[in-house]
Amino acid sequence: MIRLPEPRSLTVRSADGAELHAEVYGPEGAPAVVLAHGWTCSTGFWAEQIRALAADHRVVAYDQRGHGRSPVPASGGYSTTALADDLEAVLAAALGPGERAVVAGHSMGGMTIMAAAGRPGFVRHAAAVLLCSTGPSRLTSEATVVPLGPGGLRTRLTGAVLGSKAPLGPVNGLSKRILKYATMGPGAAPDRVEACARIVHACPRPSRHGWSQVLAGLDLEANVRELRVPAAVLVGTADRLTPPVHARGLAEALPHCTGLTELAGMGHMTPVEAPEAVTAQIRELTLTYLGVKEAGA
Repeated sequence: MIRLPEPRSLTVRSADGAELHAEVYGPEGAPAVVLAHGWTCSTGFWAEQIRALAADHRVVAYDQRGHGRSPVPASGGYSTTALADDLEAVLAAALGPGERAVVAGHSMGGMTIMAAAGRPGFVRHAAAVLLCSTGPSRLTSEATVVPLGPGGLRTRLTGAVLGSKAPLGPVNGLSKRILKYATMGPGAAPDRVEACARIVHACPRPSRHGWSQVLAGLDLEANVRELRVPAAVLVGTADRLTPPVHARGLAEALPHCTGLTELAGMGHMTPVEAPEAVTAQIRELTLTYLGVKEAGA
């Protein structure tokens, strides 16, 4: 288990009154990094990045609504508008006036960044972004979790699997094998599979289902063209949930893409599967757009 420094907890109130749990690590006044996790995850998903960055950055990680320590929203609280509202609220609460940050989003966290692209609060505070293992649309039709060729049947089955209301059950050998197949690369280490399984299985069932419905109908293509800050794109070549076709499309459509990184053999859970590579991307962005050097350099 990764030992992290003691965080400073922050409760953020979003536009609709929803409360979000956020954690702040690192020294006050240090350059800021804001981390937005994906569907069924929590702040713990970023443990490796927090550990590596907190020495010389102020790292803000928050639980998306209905995940971790952020309460499950009411039935109408699931939307891309809510995701954008929440990110704007976190940026306003965690950053000072005029302060800018590198914002990194994994999966639904990347979609959150896209949803917020044109928001004044996002534009004011985002210096650069990392879009990690994510996509703007066609999520069920492009996913390869169901081992069939492209087409209507695969899309329908994928929607049924990802949108299931069934409980995930306990973390055991079978559930870890299923999660590894669906979300991680074939070479993922057992301890990293275990870590991801415990995070995913802790997600409340109503939230898992509520957000699955939003993702099934996602269309943020227009938002991508509005994301005018420098943006790095990263994906694993073995990602079954948001395959590289999404990352390549993002790299072409973004107004200011700084580069596309494809990690050989890695699946969807890149911050856990390849933590050094993800952290390196964040550091490169902070160095370039916030002027931050690595501790001890």
